[in-house]
This record gives sequence, structure tokens and C-alpha cells, in this order.
Amino acid sequence: MIFAYRTTTLDGTIHEGTIEAEDQDAAVEKLKDKGFIPLTLKAQKEGARGGGEISFSFRSGKIDLITFTTELSALLNAGLPLDRGLHILSDISESGATRQIVQAILKSIRGGSSFSDALQKHPKVFPRLYVNMVRAGESGGILQNVLERLGEFMESSKELRDHVTSAMIYPAILMVTGIASIILLFTFVLPRFSGIFTELGGSLPLPTQILLTVTGAIRSVFWFMLVAIVAGIVVVRRTIRSDAGRYQWDRLKLKLLGDLLVKLETARFCRTLGTLITSGVPLLQSLKNARDVMNNRVMAAAIDTVMKDTKEGKGIAQPLAEVHVFPALAISMIKVGEETGQLNTMLIKVAVIYEKSLREAVKRFVSFLEPAMILFMGLVIGFIVVSMLMAIFSITDLPI
Repeated sequence: MIFAYRTTTLDGTIHEGTIEAEDQDAAVEKLKDKGFIPLTLKAQKEGARGGGEISFSFRSGKIDLITFTTELSALLNAGLPLDRGLHILSDISESGATRQIVQAILKSIRGGSSFSDALQKHPKVFPRLYVNMVRAGESGGILQNVLERLGEFMESSKELRDHVTSAMIYPAILMVTGIASIILLFTFVLPRFSGIFTELGGSLPLPTQILLTVTGAIRSVFWFMLVAIVAGIVVVRRTIRSDAGRYQWDRLKLKLLGDLLVKLETARFCRTLGTLITSGVPLLQSLKNARDVMNNRVMAAAIDTVMKDTKEGKGIAQPLAEVHVFPALAISMIKVGEETGQLNTMLIKVAVIYEKSLREAVKRFVSFLEPAMILFMGLVIGFIVVSMLMAIFSITDLPI
């Protein structure tokens, strides 16, 4: 196999290129034998050598947390001290904004602050979950391991999010194109045919009469409908900005999307909680951070109840079952994890199961949605075409 690599050396020199090895571990060993510290490694297809350079630079104006975390973890695992690792990351960064942030962190550390305290000074860049995991890693003396878990956690979350997003792109484009086509036909094209048919006179077929009636109705209220839709969107957006409005909106989404949303939030919650506990973050703090990463306020509110019960010594499996939000399978596995002392491991397993289930559910949903939308568009456009043809044939039969 051919791997594209990005490495550094103890003096901070960056090397990028490709290497051939049997697997990823063998590639890492080859690079280490050459005196390189591997930062990133990615398999390439055969024949991609040379033109397949991979860029893992920081994003303009915003730090790429996945890259920052994995590269810093690699440097620490290679035996470099934290300040030296940060200095190298600052030197190799292609973004001025990122370089400025890393240098500020480095300055804080050299001034006596801990790494987690230095990160906490940049809340817009490093979320609370990130800072708490780093703090737990510092206190336990396993910072490089925690950073490695953080990188894996963020990468898996990104992959899941990208999978769902990419799966919905084509249906969204299809829907927007279809709606735009129908609006164009009913507001601009068909009214012209209506005028032609009216001038010619004669009796039109029933489908054509229905089509022209609908066209006239839509055209007469088009601008009113447009204003109403825009106003509705504005009102909804303002409403969901409030806590009560957002809660009701999330409740509605939970009813509409149901199983899909529950699987997504369950996977997100369990992976976050499992990663935090594995990194040594206390259970209550882990629950709080896991709740904060949930997007649905209804399910997040359920975690508040779980936290209260957990403080009273009930664990988390029983309180999770009592809120009646999370799937029974997830609760059963979490209960087994509590009983066997493997809660963190079981939480990660639950996350893996529901991430896989979510991917399959999204795939099934998209496979149903695409033909359904195509069929609907075909029926609408087919009805329009047939109605127009019937009218044309009817006109050709009129006496001259």
C-alpha cells in the first residue's frame, strides 16, 4: 500500500511525501527508522503517488482542532515536551490566526499556567469538553493518551456528521430544483399558454381546465404566499432563539424525525460520555459535558434529571430508563457496563452500534426519498405535459 505522510523532526522541519508499506503500522515504523516523527498518515490508491499530496494545514481564521490535536499527540508520544511540541506546531502553521493562538497558549504555559488553563482562555476555539479532558489528562499524567482519544473522538464525530450531510445533499438539490421548476411553470410558462387558449376559444379538456384554474389561483396569490413564507421563517427563527421556543421546536423535531434523531443523539451522548470517563473526568462532570454537546433540548433536559438522580447514588442506567427518551438496547448495555465495571467501554460500544445503525437508517431513508421525489415530480410534470397536449389536440379540431 502507498501512504501519504506528513512528518516533522526534533528541529521542527516538516516533510511531506509518500511511502510504500504493507500496512499503516509498518509505514509508521519505516518513518520512525528514518528519524521522522509521524504527524499524519493516510492510505492512497495505487497510482496516486506524487500528485496526491495531502494538506493538513490549519483553516484560515479558525484552528482545525482535529489536526491540532492529532499532531500535538504525535509530538508528545515521540517524547517532546509540551512547550517544544507547541513551538513546532506554531512554526508549521500556515494560518496567521492559528499561529497567534498557539503562541498565546505557549506564552501562558511559560508564564506558569497549566495547558488546560491556557486553553480555557480561548473558549471560542477550545470547547469546555476539550478543556476538561485535557485537565483530566494533565492530572493523571496521561496527556498524550487523552489527546489521542480526543483526536479519535472528534474524527469519528466529523465522519458521522459528514456522512449524514453528504447523504442529504442530493435529495436537497433535487427538492429545491423540483420546487423551483414547478414555481416557474405555474407562474411564468403556463399563464402564457392560458392566454393563447383563451384567445382561440373553444372548449378545453377537463385536465387542462383544472391546470389553468390552479395556475390562475397560484399566480394571483403568489406574492402573498411568498411574503407569508418569508414572514413565517422570520417568526420561527426568532421564536426558536428563546429557550422555551427552542425546546418546543426540538420536541417537534423529535416527533417528526423520531428514530433517526434519537439514534443520532444517543450515539453522540454515549461516545462523548465514554471518552470523558476513559480520560479520567469525574462522572458528574462527564454527564454535564455530554449533555452540552447534545443538540436536542428535550433529550438534554432528560440528562439534567439523570444528573440529579446520579448525585443520589442511583448510577446512570436506572435514571436513563426512567426518563423514557433513550433506546432500551442502549440502557441495557449501559446497565451491564455499570454492573461489570466497564461503563466507559460499554458506552463506546453503544455509540458504535448506533452510529452504524444511523448510517443504515439514513441510507434507507435517502433510498426511499429519492425515488419518491422523482415520482412526485414526474407525476406533476407529466400531468402538465398531458394537459397541454390534450389542449393542443383539442385546438387542432376546432373549425377554421
